[in-house]
Amino acid sequence: MTAEEINGLLTNLTVFTLAILVGIAVISKVPATLHTPLMSGANSIHGIVLVGAMLIALAATEPISQLVSLIAVAFATMNVVGGYVVTDRMLQMFRKKVVVTKPAADDSEAAS
Repeated sequence: MTAEEINGLLTNLTVFTLAILVGIAVISKVPATLHTPLMSGANSIHGIVLVGAMLIALAATEPISQLVSLIAVAFATMNVVGGYVVTDRMLQMFRKKVVVTKPAADDSEAAS
C-alpha cells in the first residue's frame, strides 16, 4: 500500500468511528416514549441506506468486496423490514378493538 492509500484508509476509519460515536450519543439521548415514532420516521433513511448498499454492490469487483457488499445489503434490508414491523406494531396499539358481544337470550324461549 502506498502512503496515499494508507492516509485514505485512516481518514475513512476516522470518519466511520466518529459516525458510530455520534450515532450512539444521539440515540442514547432519545427518551423511550419517542423511540418508536422516530423509528417509523427513520424507515426512509433505511431505504436510502439500502439503495446505497446496492449501488456499492454493483461496483464491487473483488470477491471480498462482493461479500462485504452482500452483508451490507442484507443488514440494510433487515433495517427496512424491522422498521416497518415496529411501525405496524406501534399503529396496532392505536386501533380500536372489535368487541364481540354475545347475543341476548331470546325472550320467547325463556317464557316456555
